[in-house]
Formats: sequence, C-alpha cells, structure tokens
Amino acid sequence: MLYRYYRNGLLVLSHHPTDFEIDDKFANNRHTISIKAKRDNIALDNVSVNMTISDAKSKEAFFNGYQSWTDSKEVKLKAKEKNIYRSPQAVVRAFAMDKYGDAPFYKYKSHVLHGYDVCYSKSGDGFFHFNLNYRTAYLLFEYNKRNHRMTITSDLRGIKLNKGDTVTVWDCVYYESYNEGLEAFNKYFPKKNLPKLFGYTSWYNYYQNINDKIIIRDLDAIDSRFNLFQIDDGFETFVGDWLSIDNKKFPNGLKPIVEKIHKKGFKAGIWLAPFVAEEKSVLFQEHPDFIKKDKNGTFVKAGGNWSGQYALDFENPEVKEYIKHFFKYYMDLGFDFFKLDFLYAVGLDIPEGYSRCQYQDKAYKFLRECLPGKIILGCGANLVNSIGYFDYLRIGPDVSLKWDDAAYMRLFHRERPSTKTTLQNTVFRSFLNDRWFGNDPDVFLLRDDNIDMDDEQKRSLALINSLFSSVLMTSDDIAVYDKDKQDQLTHVLDNFLHAKDARFEKKDGKIQLFYELKGQKYHYIYDYKKGVLTSGQK
Repeated sequence: MLYRYYRNGLLVLSHHPTDFEIDDKFANNRHTISIKAKRDNIALDNVSVNMTISDAKSKEAFFNGYQSWTDSKEVKLKAKEKNIYRSPQAVVRAFAMDKYGDAPFYKYKSHVLHGYDVCYSKSGDGFFHFNLNYRTAYLLFEYNKRNHRMTITSDLRGIKLNKGDTVTVWDCVYYESYNEGLEAFNKYFPKKNLPKLFGYTSWYNYYQNINDKIIIRDLDAIDSRFNLFQIDDGFETFVGDWLSIDNKKFPNGLKPIVEKIHKKGFKAGIWLAPFVAEEKSVLFQEHPDFIKKDKNGTFVKAGGNWSGQYALDFENPEVKEYIKHFFKYYMDLGFDFFKLDFLYAVGLDIPEGYSRCQYQDKAYKFLRECLPGKIILGCGANLVNSIGYFDYLRIGPDVSLKWDDAAYMRLFHRERPSTKTTLQNTVFRSFLNDRWFGNDPDVFLLRDDNIDMDDEQKRSLALINSLFSSVLMTSDDIAVYDKDKQDQLTHVLDNFLHAKDARFEKKDGKIQLFYELKGQKYHYIYDYKKGVLTSGQK
C-alpha cells in the first residue's frame, strides 16, 4: 500500500520502511516517482493528489475521454456528464451498451467530471497537466463540483511487485498556465511530420452491403489526388472469421482488387477487428476457448454490434497465433494499410498482475509487431496506449448519416455515432494531431443521397475535418458528383494539403476557426449545436 498526501504543491509518499525504496524527483514542472520493492507479493494501490480550482464557477476545462469514440470537449465545470447507468437498463443490458467506454470499471458520479491523461483549462491563466507514465498507468482527472477540487490519480490497480522489481508510479507534468503547459506538451511530443492520407472507405455509404462490383465501381471513380483506398467491414462472412471471405460478394477474393488499387497508384487498405468475434461466427461457435471469460466463467461481451460481439482471450497463446496468422494472410494479399477497430475490447476484464494501462499497452504493442512496416490506423482504442504503436488514430465517434444520430440513441453511451460529437472531438483533440499520432476525424460526405444532413452541416464536416487532421476520407461515389460537388471536393483537398496555422477559440458558446490558405486569412464561426458555419470576416 502506498500512502499519499499533498503538501506545498508536491506529491509526497510515505511507506512502511520494509516495503519500498523510493526515488522521488521534481524538476521543470515534472514530477517523477519510481519505487523498488524490498519484499515479495506487493499489490499496488492508486497514487493521488488533490488541488483546489479557484473561481471554478466561471471556468471551463478539457477532459479527454477514455477511448477514440468517447465525447471529449471543453466544458463548464458545472456541466453534467452522461452516465450510461442512468439510461434504460433493459436496453443497456440487451445491447451491452455499457461495454464501449470506461463504465465497466469507473463509477460515474453526478457531481464529478472526469477524463484521462491530459487535462487543461484556458480560463484565466488556466492550467495544463499531462501524463508521461502512459506505458504503465492511466492518469485520471476528477473534478468534484461540490468542493471544487481536482483529484489526479495514477491508476496502478492490478500491479504486483516482487523483491527487486522497479516501477514508475507517477510521472506527470504540471503547469498552472495553459500557454506554458501547451508549450511543454509540444516539446515532449514533437511533430512527427506524418504523410497526409486522402482516401476512400466503403463504410459510410454501404456499411456491410458491399461486393466486388461496388468496390471496383467506386475505385474507378477516384483520381490521382487520392492516395488510399480502404475496404471496410462486409467482405468477411462474420466478424471474427477473418480467413473466410464472403464468396457471394467477392467470388474472386480480394487479391484482384488489391492489384487494381495498386495499379492506380493507391495504398490498399483493409478493416479488421482483431480482438472481437461476433456470436454468429464460426470462431465463436467452434472455439469457445478463444473467448475471454470473467471471474464467474461467463463470456465477456464487448458490445451489441452485429449479432453481439465478445472479447477474445488475449492470454490464450492460440488466440495470438490466430491473430498473427490472419494478419499475415492480408499482408500476403498485398494490403498496405490496416484499420484496426474495436480495440478497447482487450481492456475488458484484464488478468491479475497488470494495470489496465499496462495490459492494453502490451496488446497494442503486439499488433504493431504483427504488422511490421505497415500503416496502422487504430479505432475504438485508448489514446495513450496508441502512442508509438499506431501511425494514425480515430479521435471521435463514427459519423452518423443524421446530424446527431437517431433521437433515442442520444439517451445512451458516450461512444455512440454522432456527427455533431465527432466534430467537437476533432476540434478539441486537435492539439494531439501529428504529436501522439495522426488524427483521423472520420469521413466527410458531400453527396445528396443516402444522407440526412443539410448542406451547411456537410460543409462544416468537410471544412473542420480538412483543417484539423492527418487523414481525410470519404465514402461517396465520386462518379455521381456534379460540377458543384467536384469543386467542393477540390476545395476540401486544397484546405487539407495547404491550409496553415489552423487554430480555434471557444467563445460565447461557439467555436471560432482561424486559418490561412494561399496568403488569405480566413475566420469562421461554428455553431456546433446546429452544425452551421458563418463567416467571421469583417
């Protein structure tokens, strides 16, 4: 057990003298604590600090959500946080809606706002705090609206040490100035200068209803301005059966399509969900030993997509061999780009001996090792675990074909599809772009058919995605674009490749957007509730 208290702005640890040696350093606003066990069988607890937020009623702060899809934005400190367990529980249980985010292991409280690994406020001088111990422990930020105190916790639960073992239990950078903290963040995470990807993905027009004719038709329609063509879900017979291509949809398999993609000069991309299998899959039916079980021996559900998906048992060596095998299969087909989805599932019901952060880090590192030299885009993944392993990462939920999805879905989990929410994430997580990874904001859509967004909402989606990302994709059939749509496409790509100094400010409940393009400065005001852009030019 680590005993902790907060004194004079520093974290101080006391402990039983027979338990640990402690190395405690504080310099340049960075506080690092490592411990060395002096006996066997020590189970670690969390380490926390507390600080008071002054003038809290007038402040806003950014709380980073648990995974790619979790809503993440600057909010007033009196805001309410959505709690899945206050939604209709019969529906939550039926569709496992509580499995997508942190609800399985974090207790939501009505008087608390929380986020992970980076937290800032721009109000007044502001503050900026971030985690550098992201291979070992998540850093949890909890703001208590009752006493105006922020508790920062290094989540070490699950870690066990034996004599001689050393672990870093705390490594956090604190700044009581937003500007100084952002400058420090940018120094710790310098620009990667990742290549920008402009591509097509099949999902947001056809979903699983794809076949070789649709794929080849849409491939033929895109031109040399694109550099990526990605086949999304729907090519396999069932999710989890990755070696079984649906021969009714793709009678010649995927190899001829990969060759055609390469012939056009594009990278060939494929979608996979390596840590889950749906209930109808052969894998689930014939290999129950591949499915993770909880302490009661019950299969671990990972959500309600498809026929209901379950988490694979990453501790089973045969599961790892299966993942390696199907990755090799797709590499041998010639795929260059791998979109790996539903990755949060590996962090459900983790085994003893690891923190949740350590376990997901181990799993994501494994994915990187399986795909040497290939481009990886993570999705539905924890953000800090993705650093250094994935080239690009989705940073918001799925775009919905309605502005804020169906009304009834707004009652449920924080990770639900929503164009409104994903645009907020794109803006407020933009400071991570090309530093932790290249940001993928999900698609823009210009088409008029099979979509229920107005022109202003589509315009907002295209502009914001083009300004604050490293990946820009669409699912439209470009062949049916008229001249106006073609001109819009050209403008979107121009912004994506050439806009400079893109930044935002939140003011009066709206987002002010600023950027420069070809010597011209632009200023727009974005109403993120309605999805409307207006010119801020004087």
